[in-house]
Amino acid sequence: IGTGGPGATFWMILVGFLGMSSKFTECVLGQKYRKIRKDGRIMGGAMHYLSEGLKELKLKHLGGLLAGLFCLLCIGGSFGGGNAFQVVQSLDLIKTVIPFLSVYPWVYGLTLCILVGLVILGGIRSISKVASYIVPFMCGIYLIACTYILFILSDQIPSAISLIFHEAMNPSAAFGGFLGVLIIGVKRAVFSNEAGIGSAAIAHSAAKVSHPVEEGIVALLEPFIDTIIVCTMTALVIIVTGSYLEPSNQGFIANNQGGALTSAAMGSVISWFPYLLSIAVFLFAFSTMISWSYYGERCWVWLFGDKSSFIYKMIFLLFTFLGSIITATNILDFSDLMILGMAFPNILGLFLLSNNVKNELVTYEKIRR
Repeated sequence: IGTGGPGATFWMILVGFLGMSSKFTECVLGQKYRKIRKDGRIMGGAMHYLSEGLKELKLKHLGGLLAGLFCLLCIGGSFGGGNAFQVVQSLDLIKTVIPFLSVYPWVYGLTLCILVGLVILGGIRSISKVASYIVPFMCGIYLIACTYILFILSDQIPSAISLIFHEAMNPSAAFGGFLGVLIIGVKRAVFSNEAGIGSAAIAHSAAKVSHPVEEGIVALLEPFIDTIIVCTMTALVIIVTGSYLEPSNQGFIANNQGGALTSAAMGSVISWFPYLLSIAVFLFAFSTMISWSYYGERCWVWLFGDKSSFIYKMIFLLFTFLGSIITATNILDFSDLMILGMAFPNILGLFLLSNNVKNELVTYEKIRR
């Protein structure tokens, strides 16, 4: 909203809906082409269905090329959007309530580096297990706060919705005109739900289900929840409070500090909420980093073998620390490039393998009937 204006919200929502179909498709394929090793470990994801699925279509070389390209881009995305950007974005918000971190940002980076390292190097899964319980709870509190603010300012909602549609179609005052607003909406939607970029299929391929389509149905709910519900409610809060127009918040917009802008918007109605939000954002960042370390590591291993896993993890932790001392704008540009780049080999593969998904869906519906 800060960069693309309220109209970017419309395109974000639209891409969220489209993302439901692409996420269903990639997660069904992730289940269908996964491999179970002798040691019980499950290996799956875009690199597997691109290489194996396209081999079945007599496109072995194209499949290998797309799988390799996807892995390289996913590794880059895991270092940027899935790691360093999570650090800098959460730090930008947290240092508004803990000024000490404005002077010593490396302390935050080192703290996250240690916590993530305990999980991915030390195998201390209890930390990530605690986060997996707390994160949904914090998300619930966040949505309750958004609902409260929108209820208090409900008289502003009709004009906010009207503004979103008007700016989406006639973005004369927004950054880059119509194309700029559309692109910003698409980027933020893809960044929030990962639909179409293939990363989620790596995690979903490990789920225990009786049929691949079952996991696809679970997966398609994610873009609806995180983009269409959570991100839209956040957007409405920022618009109805007018925070994106406040002169005091223009520094957040100029530096791509979306988290800090959200905190300012919510804090303008609930004065104490930025403190609770800083805890939530820390947990969201931590859980996201653990997830992306798994995505990146699976791609790294696919390219370089199991024995090289430790090298990837050390580089990942280095980027965790670097995230605390690099600006958000630089990391966001790098992250968008890597994460959107993943979509090209993945969506081409989804298109070529769409008949396989259709056959799986028809079979599943027969079983259900």
